[in-house]
Amino acid sequence: MAVRRWRGVPFGNLSECPNGSRWILEVFHECAQDGRDVSSVILGLVSILCFAAASFPQFYQACKTGIMDRALSIYFLLGWLGGDLLNLIGSFLADQLPLQVYTAVYYVLADLVMLSLYCYYRVKNRGARFTAPINAAFVFLSMGTVSALSLLGSGTSTEGTGTFPGRSLLSVHMDDPGLKPFTRNEIIGFTVGSVSSVLYLCSRVPQIYTNYKRKSTTGISYSLFALVMLGNSLYGLSVLLKNPEPGQGEGDYVLHHLPWLVGSLGVLSLDVVISFQFLTYRKGRASAHEERDALLGEQSDSLES
Repeated sequence: MAVRRWRGVPFGNLSECPNGSRWILEVFHECAQDGRDVSSVILGLVSILCFAAASFPQFYQACKTGIMDRALSIYFLLGWLGGDLLNLIGSFLADQLPLQVYTAVYYVLADLVMLSLYCYYRVKNRGARFTAPINAAFVFLSMGTVSALSLLGSGTSTEGTGTFPGRSLLSVHMDDPGLKPFTRNEIIGFTVGSVSSVLYLCSRVPQIYTNYKRKSTTGISYSLFALVMLGNSLYGLSVLLKNPEPGQGEGDYVLHHLPWLVGSLGVLSLDVVISFQFLTYRKGRASAHEERDALLGEQSDSLES
């Protein structure tokens, strides 16, 4: 789940955005001077709503079918949690607005609830002897989340005005037309965003393999992936619609936002593959009750032996 990077003029500084939308400037510190900028902000807000609502259909599906531990890959959940956790850390290090930080915190908490449901049904359906690796990973990621949240309250901020001297590949000369140098915060955010995008992309591969191995998508809510696909589409469009800063070229603007574009549009392409799996395995698949009965039957056989 990508977190939109709101970046613009300081709060209340109307002189730097004389023709911009007043409410967008006051709420998001974003200078939206024309229809493209306003559309970018609106699409970004709708994408946040899609991401925020995406987990609820899966929560319902998990309680309805009771086979979440078979339907979802643990590596899919861990990769998703890792990506959102890095988004949270990146939002803090890049000194984002409270709205973006709170949104990132919500994403992490929703992932933890999803992972908790997975562990619950893992214990319920297969017994405690299978849960040691999952619990270890869960505790490790929970500690990382707590550590990140403690950093949020520490009030530590990094300098965002100077360029990072040790990264010559990411810095440019100010006299080059159409190019904007990477600031220290941008380099940190770029790095964190790149790793986060890799985690988002890699998380889909185990789920695609799990669906292929089961030849079924029972226990998975398609609304989860549909809302994420819609959110990633709108997010990618919102980034591409945004006008570059004055003096910045289109190519340089895309370069500054490349990790988030790859993370949103790349994940979108993999979610399309999962959508085809839903269509392919829609016919002839076992019901949730049949899969759960078979799972309980395997457990009873192993106990008898």
